[in-house]
Amino acid sequence: MKSTEIHPADYDAQGRVRLPFLFWCVLLLQARTWVLFVMAGASRGQGDTLLNLFYPDHDAFWIGLLPGIPAVLAFLVSGRRHLIPRFWGALRWLLILAQIALLFWQPVLWWYGEPLTGIGIALVVADIVALLWLLTNPRLRACFRHQDD
Repeated sequence: MKSTEIHPADYDAQGRVRLPFLFWCVLLLQARTWVLFVMAGASRGQGDTLLNLFYPDHDAFWIGLLPGIPAVLAFLVSGRRHLIPRFWGALRWLLILAQIALLFWQPVLWWYGEPLTGIGIALVVADIVALLWLLTNPRLRACFRHQDD
């Protein structure tokens, strides 16, 4: 049977469990439309071309920003998670709900006529893996659990 204990090196100097590297990868995956938005804004004259490449339907772009909101919030408050433990604990469930929304959003786009591409399939596979990881990783669960001092 595997041990579910957390290694001592996984704690920071204040005794809190460090956020796993894959957590940041999942946040980037969830906030992918936000990342594209920032890249389009930073690439001056080619921003519109970049957005049209990934989101030919501009309505899909604006809707795509919604599931990334919990990930953006997690990026912003992760350094101060000890100050807002109730919000931080609830944020894990918001991230899971957003991941479920992202997982079902791509097949809905295919259903409504968006072409089936390798990138779309890769995103669905990545969304499945991310959802399973968010639900099952014991170290991540420990990061979102409030620890009494």
